[in-house]
Amino acid sequence: MRPPVGAYVVDTRSERIGIVMGHEGPYVQLRPYGGGREWDADPRAVRHATPAERLSAATAHANARSRGEVP
Repeated sequence: MRPPVGAYVVDTRSERIGIVMGHEGPYVQLRPYGGGREWDADPRAVRHATPAERLSAATAHANARSRGEVP
């Protein structure tokens, strides 16, 4: 799977939700919802995030921001 830049995907190996930032060599470059350090994922191990997973990631980020854990 080669998801387009900007797509929300799940890295099934780590169960993390990320936004596709690009493609470098054989990898998909992902960034966590809300920002942070990018990681490389195997394109065979990513799938599109469901609306519920996207909402969960957005809620977790909003809660962390309200606690002052992220800017």
